Amino acid sequence: MTEDGWRLVAVRGATTVEADTPEQIQERTGEVLTAILERNSINPSDIVSIIFTVTPDLVSDFPAVAARNLGLSRTPLLCSQEIPVAGSVERCIRVLMYAYSPQTKEEIRHVYLHGARQLRTDLPE
Repeated sequence: MTEDGWRLVAVRGATTVEADTPEQIQERTGEVLTAILERNSINPSDIVSIIFTVTPDLVSDFPAVAARNLGLSRTPLLCSQEIPVAGSVERCIRVLMYAYSPQTKEEIRHVYLHGARQLRTDLPE
């Protein structure tokens, strides 16, 4: 924790796309990132880094492109492939954002949109 009460937090999010197209990947990734920032009052300058994973059925674009389009050009971004577990959610983009925030981890609001809502039914929308 910093002297002013801010701490490093991890925020999770996920979404799905209907089809493996660059447009869908960029649109839905931008949507989940915007929701994470808004719901948690995170300023882009407070983001430390973002890790994206995609299911093996998504190969048309990098989710990081959407982050760059939102102006996160100075934020370290990493894209990786999710492990292919049988029966898992298809066409899924997952996000792990590290940022500084005055909120505690109990106050952080993780964001699961579209078909990814089934990943965390225990969380409020």
